[in-house]
Amino acid sequence: MFTGPEIEAVFAELGITHVVWIPDTAIGPWEASLAGSSRLRLIRVCREGEAWPLAAGLHLGGQIPLVVMQTTGLFESGDALRNVLFDMKLPIYSLIGVRNWLAPQSRDSAKTFAEPILNAWGLDRQWIVEPADKPKLAEHFCRCRLAGVPGITLLAEGAP
Repeated sequence: MFTGPEIEAVFAELGITHVVWIPDTAIGPWEASLAGSSRLRLIRVCREGEAWPLAAGLHLGGQIPLVVMQTTGLFESGDALRNVLFDMKLPIYSLIGVRNWLAPQSRDSAKTFAEPILNAWGLDRQWIVEPADKPKLAEHFCRCRLAGVPGITLLAEGAP
């Protein structure tokens, strides 16, 4: 939905200093633009559970990190997310690719459990389902930053 140069520009304009991520097939094409950016730093982690504490350290060090992963990684990293966002009360923002959201025939449990899990956590979120929704990422990020709360943009993935 976003091109690499387009998403790099959005992140840089928002003042994001570090993108902490594990790419999937939908967001992986952004890697060259993010890695080549002179305005932010791309940090690759081995497991999604490493992303949240790394982002926490960056935040505590005065940086503005963004965590980027797919729903399966969100599920895997739940305990680290819980600790950083709820126990430490840090306003870390994330962009989560929701696998197969746009594939109506898919019985993928990753799409089935995305919203119920986020509802349970009570996290402030914004959906991007079509190209016209792209500005919602920046709007939601800014609202969450101003309020000092964590937030998530959910990026619908998959072919209809």
